[in-house]
Amino acid sequence: MVKRILVPLDGSPKSEAAIRFVTEEWPDADVVLLRVIDPLESGYSGSAFPSGAEEWYERKRAEVREHLADVAAEHGIDAERVVVAGRPAASIVEVAEDVDHVVMGSHGRTGVSRVVLGSVAEAVVRRSPVPVTIVR
Repeated sequence: MVKRILVPLDGSPKSEAAIRFVTEEWPDADVVLLRVIDPLESGYSGSAFPSGAEEWYERKRAEVREHLADVAAEHGIDAERVVVAGRPAASIVEVAEDVDHVVMGSHGRTGVSRVVLGSVAEAVVRRSPVPVTIVR
């Protein structure tokens, strides 16, 4: 029986569909909402540490916390909210160590864009220590 479900959110319609799916399928489960802040979003190129990076991170973190609180309230759930910084797939797999199941959205990329951009969902499915459901 699924008791604790991780739902990684990125603000996309697909990730919002994942939380709707969880609340419909497992209304009594404990839900963990996760948002991964990818440092690459800051524009950091790796050649020099960007000025203002700490301020960017703190602003982003506050924005993300507010978004997770809004999602929990919108769906009427008392979810644990986790914010981490790192590469999305690796961070999701790491947090998945403490849950029974992962439910996440897929952007549905195919062909060259999937190969070039990679697939967070695919990487999570391959490396997750628990079952993963992908919502399309």
